[in-house]
Amino acid sequence: MISLKNIELRLGTKVLLMQASVMISAGEKVSLVGRNGAGKSTLFSLLSGQMREDAGAFELPQQWRLSQVDQQMPETTISATEFVLQGDALLMKERAALEQAIADDDGMAIAQAYCDLADAGDHVAVPRAQALIQGLGFKSTELDNPVNSFSGGWRMRLQLARALMCPSDLLLLDEPTNHLDLDALVWLEAWLCRYEGTMLVISHDREFLDSVTDVTVHLEHAQLNRYNGNYSAFETLRAEKLEQQQSAFAKQQEKMAHLQKYIDRFRYKATKARQAQSRIKALERMEKVGAVLADAEFSFTFKEPVSLPDPMMAIDDVDFGYSAESEDGCRTVLRGVRTSVLAGQRIGILGANGQGKSTFIKTVARSLEPLSGSITEGKGLAIGYFAQQELDVLHVEETPLEHMLKLAKAHTGESAREQEMRNFLGTFNISGEMVSQKVGTLSGGEKARLVLCMIVWQRPNLLLLDEPTNHLDLVTREALAMALNQFDGSVMLVSHDRALLRSVCDEFWLVGRGQVVPFDGDLEDYQRYLVDESKRVLDEARRDQASNGIIHETKRQASAQMKLQSEKRLKEIERELKANEQSTSKMRDEKSRYEKLLVTSFDIEELVETSRLLPIVDTVIQELEERWLQLHDEADELKSEVVKVEPAQL
Repeated sequence: MISLKNIELRLGTKVLLMQASVMISAGEKVSLVGRNGAGKSTLFSLLSGQMREDAGAFELPQQWRLSQVDQQMPETTISATEFVLQGDALLMKERAALEQAIADDDGMAIAQAYCDLADAGDHVAVPRAQALIQGLGFKSTELDNPVNSFSGGWRMRLQLARALMCPSDLLLLDEPTNHLDLDALVWLEAWLCRYEGTMLVISHDREFLDSVTDVTVHLEHAQLNRYNGNYSAFETLRAEKLEQQQSAFAKQQEKMAHLQKYIDRFRYKATKARQAQSRIKALERMEKVGAVLADAEFSFTFKEPVSLPDPMMAIDDVDFGYSAESEDGCRTVLRGVRTSVLAGQRIGILGANGQGKSTFIKTVARSLEPLSGSITEGKGLAIGYFAQQELDVLHVEETPLEHMLKLAKAHTGESAREQEMRNFLGTFNISGEMVSQKVGTLSGGEKARLVLCMIVWQRPNLLLLDEPTNHLDLVTREALAMALNQFDGSVMLVSHDRALLRSVCDEFWLVGRGQVVPFDGDLEDYQRYLVDESKRVLDEARRDQASNGIIHETKRQASAQMKLQSEKRLKEIERELKANEQSTSKMRDEKSRYEKLLVTSFDIEELVETSRLLPIVDTVIQELEERWLQLHDEADELKSEVVKVEPAQL
């Protein structure tokens, strides 16, 4: 159990927590929510031991193993697989012990080290690490690539995989979805739902929080307030709490006014002095109910477009990709695309990682030239482009004010009044000293708001938004969704924020297999498509490996030793299958007994205990059944390999 009692936490002169208390039980999956700058990441530093509380008592079980995502960009030439493997500290410790035992030529120590390595899961460590890497969107051909060969976002995915690789009792995740596409996000959700330890996560993706958490802790006004339930439940419960608090405050104010009125009227009247004094004491003793101090909401609107051409754009037999002069070299990503964008369309761009979504958006936004074909723009087309990397449209050495003044000059040919630009920036919470700060010193969220501010000022009629929510908090995401729904023009949106996609888009286009086609379905259908697509890609990779003769097991078919090992393993599988079936039968009987107790028992304690044990039994049965399938698949593969070995080779 994690216990914080009357915690005081400061960052410099800023008070982040004051007399704050909360309890988190083992196994709970908790979202930590609150405004940017409220102190969520600093609280993580307290939990991980990087900070100490200024006052109060903080308790965390000493035996708990902690894992969290390192926020530093990794700089190393080791392979992606080895980098993630190193996240398992116990495994690395046991490997080092084996190396030392071998160096010392200590037979007993070597034997013990091999046993310890087996207990640490060394035999499955590499497949486990590679499964994590591929689950987060990497290709099988990239598993052995040096870490330094990947871009910043992909290296942060490796940091996430490294954290998941580490066996842990407490997992701290600070914005784990920021660098993920929708396919990787869906995989991460499934992984976290299976995680058995205690988890705290900071995220601005409401659907992600709804999926993976069952408790919400709200950091507000230097206090920690616990709500049982996911983020959607928290919103409902908090609204009810605020309403009740406001009602109690109003009633108390009315009662206090009544007491004060009596006191003012009779405190100096001799016959009523005692009663007046009594009411003064009652007023002093009254525990005051605080007024509701709601945070100011952030909102903005897109200006009405000057015109709405229809169609906005016609794309005729276009190849999308990169020319020989580009950093990516000559490469065609999408071929023969034919489509059009009509006035008022709200299109969600879907597609697995690396299929060309950003390439498509960049070309439509005029940042890339089409390789062939033609893109015909409607008369008066005005594009507002939000790039996935904000620095594609921002200059780190310039200030927000300089950006706005240059933008006004470029669009109107005239210099805008500085105060007018300051006021406009202020509507996006960019005010005070921030207006004159260099963009390179701003946070991700502040840069994102600046890009939105620049887009709104230009009065576009076509919005191209490539992952606009990566650095936006929940409040700003809600403001963006509301603004987009009120926008009169057309929208093309790439996002892993499913709540935003559901709220804004009324149709989807699928980017994949070198094409852009309409997607007939919703986001649930798309998640099923991603699973099928992953299986297809894996099957193709296996067929390619087989045809090229590079599968490791195929290379060893001619070995008689392989045949003997396969036969030995088959016998082990048969024994494990038999034991598995017996265990499954027993657990099913146990499940039936518990289900019967839930219907027949009248003992409250027995019912509570049965309700606790039943899902555990269900989980065990599921794991046994999955293991049974794995063993059967492995046995089938081994049998086929043995058959393939020709007698002449034996």
